[in-house]
Amino acid sequence: MSEKLISNRSDLQFVPESYILPPGTRPGNTQVSVLEVIPVIDFQLLGTNRPQLIKQIIEASQKFGFFQLINHGVEDNLLHKVLDVANEFFEQPYEDKASMYSEDVEQSCRLYTSIDYNKEKVHFWRDNLRHPCHPLEQHIHFWPQKPPQYREVVGSYSVEARKLSILLLDLIGEGLGLESEFFGDELTEVQLMGINYYPPCPDPSLTLGLPKHSDVNLITLLLQGEEVHGLQVLKDGQWLAVEPVPNAFVVNIGHTLQVHPHLYNPASFSFF
Repeated sequence: MSEKLISNRSDLQFVPESYILPPGTRPGNTQVSVLEVIPVIDFQLLGTNRPQLIKQIIEASQKFGFFQLINHGVEDNLLHKVLDVANEFFEQPYEDKASMYSEDVEQSCRLYTSIDYNKEKVHFWRDNLRHPCHPLEQHIHFWPQKPPQYREVVGSYSVEARKLSILLLDLIGEGLGLESEFFGDELTEVQLMGINYYPPCPDPSLTLGLPKHSDVNLITLLLQGEEVHGLQVLKDGQWLAVEPVPNAFVVNIGHTLQVHPHLYNPASFSFF
């Protein structure tokens, strides 16, 4: 299966035909404008002006469906460590990650490539490692053993990301006038970690890392790398790149939360 993982094909001098999108759907060489109007919310307001923080979160969720969150309490050092260990995992030789590879969509913890490699007509230029994180003690022993620090770093990160997600949902619920801990119990019992890896592409004009999509869950915390404008959004018929803010999370309101009548926005964005 090593020939399928795009992270193990760094010697490619051209885009394989199976990754070349039909002409009308290729990104081409068009320069993508940088979207600079996405709300950036300072989470430090939680301790000084909670009502204002809630107001900003609700307005951003209604108008955009997402926002960037700074000063969120997850240590910068931990964010850097999780990005580093993720890169280390994908840059390993195939033999060190082969045990994680699976094409079984029912397998909870698995490494795979593109979206549905064996059924799709055209592949996408990404590998993905996905696994559940909560409760941590029930799942961590299924996670990769290499790199050796993966479980410790990602375990610490997943605990902090969950705390932040629950707090954000509580604030959203408060802003919507819902009862305390409305999003607790069954609505938040599943927590998934997905790590996308997009290796350098010999001709990015011919292919994409992912097709346009939106998330179906309650809420997503996305940690972007700072070197590449990897996230793009479709606004008013134009694809725009989201300017990465150092050590910030991009918070995406998923479909499950968006169906609430006070958050529903039929003009919500699609994502790359």
